[in-house]
Parts: sequence; structure tokens; C-alpha cells
Amino acid sequence: MNKRPAAVAATALALALTLAACSDSGDSEESTDKSAAAGTTVSHIHGLGVDPTDQRLYVATHEGVYTPDAKGEPELVGDSKDDFMGFTVAGAKTFYASGHPTSGGNKGLIKSDDAGKTWKSLSLSGESDFHALDFAHGTVYGYDSTNGLVRTTKDGVSWKDGARLEALDIAVSPQNPGLVLATTADGVARSADGGKAFVKGEKPVMAFLSWAAKDALYGIDTSGGVHRSSDGGSTWKKVATVPGGQPQALTAVGAERILAATQTGVYESKDGGKTFAKRLAVVSSGGH
Repeated sequence: MNKRPAAVAATALALALTLAACSDSGDSEESTDKSAAAGTTVSHIHGLGVDPTDQRLYVATHEGVYTPDAKGEPELVGDSKDDFMGFTVAGAKTFYASGHPTSGGNKGLIKSDDAGKTWKSLSLSGESDFHALDFAHGTVYGYDSTNGLVRTTKDGVSWKDGARLEALDIAVSPQNPGLVLATTADGVARSADGGKAFVKGEKPVMAFLSWAAKDALYGIDTSGGVHRSSDGGSTWKKVATVPGGQPQALTAVGAERILAATQTGVYESKDGGKTFAKRLAVVSSGGH
């Protein structure tokens, strides 16, 4: 997949739901001001994660990273109200992210070693915006939406460029560092060489993927339907529909624990998607 035809690009952007428009850093200041005025509203969610040290939920949004307080209300982590796009928890209090400063531009790859309170720039500042990040096998896997590339790095500084394709999300096998999946307009595309090349996507079409255990690959479709694969994406079984319609993010914390963000909230399942409970409310602004 080394070309980016306009038709495929347009379809991929449509599949991206509201995320594509969210990547326009030009409206960041306006959204940040609204969020500050509202105080505790959260919208435009781009990533979810759980810190393994205390099992605290973290929500990466268009207006900063939030966590539920004692009352379950969203509390800003640190001082940054930048637009966080790609986001992943790599370990205890260790997060990687990307996105846009409120002043505009691209953050490249940034890292926090204190659970999101402060961030440092690692590489590609001003050059790249990663819409999807995954950490596995001691490696950061990213989808660089600015350049349409799957890229990998072990030290956060030196990058290896992989395939060029139109994608929304990526997921890496927890067993095999070479097996990478990507959500495309055609369906789930597969790479067997660490993202250097992908075969054409196959249905079902998913918006987001998350792969936390060998036999528990999860995908969420554009209507909020949650699907599970026990064979690495060869076959899928629909297990549930998350409340709130169109999805904004999906993270599997374990084989049975799933976090999903939709238009109305962040929902959590501890039974493989059979039931979901709301963890955080989302206020939809109607447009991005």
C-alpha cells in the first residue's frame, strides 16, 4: 500500500469520524477556552489508558489529559491543555503521546515519567502528529498521520519508517513484534514485518483496535459495536455495543477489561464486553 489515492484518503477520513477534523490545530485555542470556562467538561477524546501502579484511568483529549477525581468528575492532570492525539501507557507512570500545542503545530513524540503531570519532547517536534501510538516489545509503534507512515522507535529519538498507508489506528501483537494491524477504509490491514509492508485490509471495517492478550484482540466499529478475535484478526465475533454511538477511542487493559470512549462517555467492561459501566461523562460540542 504505497499510494494514497484521493478516494481512499477521503474514505479513510470519513471512517476517522470526528478525529480528522480534530487534528486541525487551528481550533485548539477556542476549544481550550471553552473547556476552561466549563471547568469539568470533557470532549474530543483521543486516547485511553490505565496506570498499572494504581489502576487509575487517564483520558487524553483535545483539551489535555484528564483523570476521574474522587467523585468521578474529570480532573485535569498537570497544567497542559494541549491537544493530545496519539496516547499510550507504556508502564508505571510512563506515558507516550503526540498532538498539537494550543499555539498550533505538531508535538512529535513526547513522554511523561510522572503519569502525565509533565511532558518532555523526544523527537519530531514540529514535524509529525501521531494519531495512534502503541508500546510493545520495548518499542514505540506510531502512525504518523502527517506523513501517512507507520514508524517505530526503541529510544524515542531514532525512527524507522515503515509502510505508507491511510489508517486511523494500529495495534501490535503482544506475542509477535512483527505482527502489526491497522484500521483502514477496506478493513483491518495486516503487516508481518513490523509495519514495513501491509496487505490490503479485510472486513470487518473497524475504527479502533487494541490487543492486550494473545487471544483477546478487540476492535470497535463505527457504530460502537465491540468485536473480539481470538486468532489475531482472522475471524471476529461481535460481543457488545458500547452506549453512545460513534467511538472515539478503545483500549483493552487485559483479556477481559476494555475501555471505550463514545459520544456520551468513557465506558468500562470487566467481563469481555458483556456489560459496560460509565466511568466518565463526555460533553459533545456537536462539531470539531
